[in-house]
Amino acid sequence: MSKVPLTVVGAELLRQELHRLKTVERPSVINAISEARAQGDLSENAEYEAAKERQSFVEGRIVELEFKLGSAQIIDPKALSTDGRVVFGTTVVMEDVSNGDVVTYQIVGEDEADIKHRKISISSPIARALIGKVEGDIAEVQAPGGVREYEVVEVQYI
Repeated sequence: MSKVPLTVVGAELLRQELHRLKTVERPSVINAISEARAQGDLSENAEYEAAKERQSFVEGRIVELEFKLGSAQIIDPKALSTDGRVVFGTTVVMEDVSNGDVVTYQIVGEDEADIKHRKISISSPIARALIGKVEGDIAEVQAPGGVREYEVVEVQYI
């Protein structure tokens, strides 16, 4: 079984979702199924079918989360000895060499990636180009429009 890299925060969010599914969603679905069964004929009961579909989704998500957490490698960048290098979990401030735009990204696991919150997947081209770099290094990123260069301005271990 391969390990799934997760940040400490990402693992906690998955644990919270799993807890909610088991303690809130699962009992709610079971209750909805019971109520729909009480209405009689199940063959034409849309509420029963909807509740069963919801149950299937909830149970599937529980299995998925348990697998991910069971195979997780939780990485805390603050606890690593990295000598200022970009590693999984670090936050990187970088400047686009061509236009001077400054952006900040945190490198996270695939399940945690959310570009709106400036979290990029470890498997993304930008993250792959940044891994191992230190402040002042130039990372070359293969983008659809050609190669883009970013200077690493700061590496943060948050």
